[in-house]
Amino acid sequence: MSGHDEFVIPFENLPEGFAETIEDPPDVPVEPRAAATIVLLRDGAEDMEVLLMRRSRKAGFVPGAYVFPGGRVDNSDALPSVVSLLDDLDPATARQRLEHDGEPPAIAYYLAALREAFEETGIMVGLREDGSAPPTAAEDPGVDEIRDALMGDRIGFHEAIERLGCRIAGDAIEYIAHWITPEPEPRRYDTRFFAAKVRAGATPIIDPREMTDALWLSPVEALARLDRGELPMVFPTIKTIEALSRYDSADEALEGYGAEPVRTILPTLVVTPTGIGLEIDEEV
Repeated sequence: MSGHDEFVIPFENLPEGFAETIEDPPDVPVEPRAAATIVLLRDGAEDMEVLLMRRSRKAGFVPGAYVFPGGRVDNSDALPSVVSLLDDLDPATARQRLEHDGEPPAIAYYLAALREAFEETGIMVGLREDGSAPPTAAEDPGVDEIRDALMGDRIGFHEAIERLGCRIAGDAIEYIAHWITPEPEPRRYDTRFFAAKVRAGATPIIDPREMTDALWLSPVEALARLDRGELPMVFPTIKTIEALSRYDSADEALEGYGAEPVRTILPTLVVTPTGIGLEIDEEV
């Protein structure tokens, strides 16, 4: 390890209670759970926009923080019934791209990210036969009923996709980052980050069980609000938005990420007089 990047987030810009968890770490680091996060991108009137959702203050993980949709990955996310609805993406390609040949299978991370996007935002990253995107749950009560059935485990993800008359374009979702939660934190995740383009004007739903707000913002505006203390976020979210600020459009972002290798990042967190510092080694 030949060096590291470091930056500090002021205490007032962090989610509530975040600093306290760092100062009182568990004696033995918790084993990280497999997770997937997805950055939904759309082209706005002037700039590319990203969707940020604010977690409920009652949430067990980073309460009150603005995050991308995401959650745990299970082996069931790789069921053949779901994989069969993917075009231009197969398990072997997923294994190669993620450099992951364990459990859950690599393809499960992609599908978990898409499932979580639909559950948390009501936006299905899919296309119907005529090439159009289905309405979102916020735009169509029937779509919200499908989403609710999925979240209540009354239907599987493949049934939700089929009921919307969709297939998933595998080349519309790109693997962009791999973060492992630092060891001091009581809840740890081994998280693969993805990005996907959705149609202009796609309206997310806010599920009060998990979220309290949803914002479409350009990366530049999101970072400006963070600096003003208006948008509490954790490190992986901030670093992802910083990286996205290089791009002018969703297509450009997906193409750029698709041409780049993804390295695993396991940060070290340190408490400073003004906030929480993050150290990222050049290599893990």
